[in-house]
Order: sequence, then structure tokens, then C-alpha cells
Amino acid sequence: MIIHGLNKLTLLDFPGLTACTVFTGGCNFRCPFCHNGSLVLAPDGQPVIPEEEVFGYLEKRKGILEGVCVTGGEPTLNADLIDFLKKVKAMGYKTKLDTNGTNPDMLIRAVEEKAVDYVAMDIKNSREKYGLSVGIKNYDTSKIEKSVSFLLEDRVDYEFRTTVVKEFNDEESFKGIAEWIKGAKKYFLQAFKDSGDLIDESVHGLSRDEMLALLPVFDKKVGKVEIRGMD
Repeated sequence: MIIHGLNKLTLLDFPGLTACTVFTGGCNFRCPFCHNGSLVLAPDGQPVIPEEEVFGYLEKRKGILEGVCVTGGEPTLNADLIDFLKKVKAMGYKTKLDTNGTNPDMLIRAVEEKAVDYVAMDIKNSREKYGLSVGIKNYDTSKIEKSVSFLLEDRVDYEFRTTVVKEFNDEESFKGIAEWIKGAKKYFLQAFKDSGDLIDESVHGLSRDEMLALLPVFDKKVGKVEIRGMD
């Protein structure tokens, strides 16, 4: 698998576990608010970390680290993702996959083959406004819907999450999301922050009060709803 980054320690990316995060490159979306713009737009121009170096690090950190997160970009663009996850699992680590849900077949196979312990799937917007958030006009959400339906079967620990952007998300769009993921265990409203590596510098986040005002939309629809990343 082509790896472009390694965050050697995170207490945030894998809920409840001390972990590291592996970054893959490339994505089939062009979300204007993406915080890893260079990995999405020009992955070939980014440094590559050999798999052997990552596994060497994991070998040294056995007994200290508990999990490995794989994020991007979009990891499911890598045909050998599941093989990579299985190698990590064989070393005794828990695995977490961050995905945009556009490859439901790989997601399902990863779960069925017990290659992944936790899935964090982005829900960019309501179905009607999905194309606005992913930078693809008239985007067909059928593959996203398949991934959502699969995760709602609760065959793997999971969460849904939405990065909240003033220009794309409003109360009506969140009402659409709430109906879409009704019955989900966990959902997070993620605060947008300018990483300095955005695809579009003109987007903005919401204030804490504006974020809090959205929580009631999910009452009695989702088990746990929280704001994440707000100072």
C-alpha cells in the first residue's frame, strides 16, 4: 500500500485507544473543506513511506500502542488495503478505517474478513446536497447509501461524522442526515478548522453555539450525538 504519512502517536483518532495514524493519498472527492488538500490533489508529489518502515515502527511499539488508524485521502482506493489491515491485525493491533463510503464492496469485505475493528464514515451532507459538499455536481449517492445501510447492520463498531461547513450545511441538511442514518449508534458533528492545506480557502466553520443548536435535530434518531474538535 502506498503510504504518504505516519502520525506516530494519537490519543484522538481511535476512540479509547492509544494509536498511530497512517495516511494514504488520492481521493475520488474534491471536498472544498478537505484538510489534506495536497494528499488529495497531488499525492504523487508527496513523500512515500515504505510499508517496511511502518511495520518496523509497529514492531518497536508493541505493548505501547494499541491501534492503527488508516486514513487519507481515501484509503479504499488502494487495492491492497485489506491485506495491509490484516498484517497490522496479525501484529496484535486493533485497526480503524476512515472512509468516505464510496467503496462499499471493499468495506463489507474488510468487515467480513475481520480486517477492521472500527469504521469512521463521513456523511458529507444530505442526499440532496451531497454533490455540493464533495465537489461533484449531481453526485449519485447510491454507493454511499449502500455503505450506510451496511454499517447500520451493526456488524462492526462504527461512527458516522460530518465536518460542519457554513457554506454547505444548514439545519435542513442535518434533518436529512438524521433521517438517513436513523438508528445509528454514534454520530459526530466535527468542527471545521483551517489546516492550511485546504482545497478551497473560502469556507468557514460554525461557532460553538451554532453547533450546539444543531444537536436537537438528532434527538430520538441517533443513539449518541456529540460535537468533536471544538475548543
